[in-house]
Amino acid sequence: MSGHVSALPSGMSETALSVLDLVPVRTGQTSAEAIASSLSLAETADRLGYRRYWFAEHHNMPAVASTTPPVLIAAAATRTGRIRLGSGGVMLPNHAPLIVAEQFAALEAIAPGRIDLGLGRAPGSDPVITQLLRQAGTTSDVEQFPRHVQDITALISGEGATVRFTSGGEYTVHATPAATGAPEVWLLGSSDYSAQLAASHGLPYVFANHFSGQGVERALDLYRSGYQPNEEHPEPRTFLTVNAVASPTVEEAEARALPQLRMMSRLRLNKPLTALETVEQAIAATATEADAATEQVVQGARSRWFVGTGESVAAEVREFATRFGVDEVMLSPVAGYYDSEEMASASARSQTLELVAAAL
Repeated sequence: MSGHVSALPSGMSETALSVLDLVPVRTGQTSAEAIASSLSLAETADRLGYRRYWFAEHHNMPAVASTTPPVLIAAAATRTGRIRLGSGGVMLPNHAPLIVAEQFAALEAIAPGRIDLGLGRAPGSDPVITQLLRQAGTTSDVEQFPRHVQDITALISGEGATVRFTSGGEYTVHATPAATGAPEVWLLGSSDYSAQLAASHGLPYVFANHFSGQGVERALDLYRSGYQPNEEHPEPRTFLTVNAVASPTVEEAEARALPQLRMMSRLRLNKPLTALETVEQAIAATATEADAATEQVVQGARSRWFVGTGESVAAEVREFATRFGVDEVMLSPVAGYYDSEEMASASARSQTLELVAAAL
């Protein structure tokens, strides 16, 4: 849509970079090593000037250690000093709104002015895990999502939320007793619904392009055209996510992209999930597995990823930002590791952040 180019913020001269982290786990790696790697990556992003660093929420996936964004954000807050930290996102149906509000209000107290609360409507897991969460009594109905977003926004504010009883009485609830600031709330999604909800609530919006890759134009058009301004957010704000791998050579980048591409194919084709293959394992498996369905998913996903040298990925980021009228792109650095690389190292993913930042 040609209107997206004209939607660029006036005076925009450069594209800001941010990071989305699922805390990937590769073959032979422990959860402790995977988390150590991600915390090291957060330090790198902070040093390089990235705008924000978000942790995702996924459950019961062997290749993903990012199950509890608030815990990971708190750990990253102790290792960084400038970068904004947040959730990409908290899957709200899995949690009671008050608990989410209290967790992120506490994070705001730990790192004032640096906390983002990204909220999503999907469960982030399979039906069995969803049922286990419901048994714990901490979940909420998906249908309650719009109201619970409003509740959380009120609870983390300085004024708090007011509970009105049928008897006519009122009771005020605060996420923390003496808040001096509040996390910035973002709505996440990959559908028309989330875009329209963010617009109607006057909230910043992120399209999960790294996961879907379809419907970006329509979602952004719905969000911008239907946006309801308010005092806190007078104009629509949005950015996009994308999977990226940058290496010194195109050949290395393509090889490092293969483990995550193959993991995506297993997810899409409902095959058993495993820890991420190493680059050598992925190359060997690709050579021996003649699977047309897997190849189709891999090639389809690859066509939407930014994979290459730092200069080529940076060029794709610039074009992507211009095409959709955003001044920020959030990279999910999905570079895989070779057998010889240290388990707690963030070297492969750090390489992506460093090369793209240098080129931009």
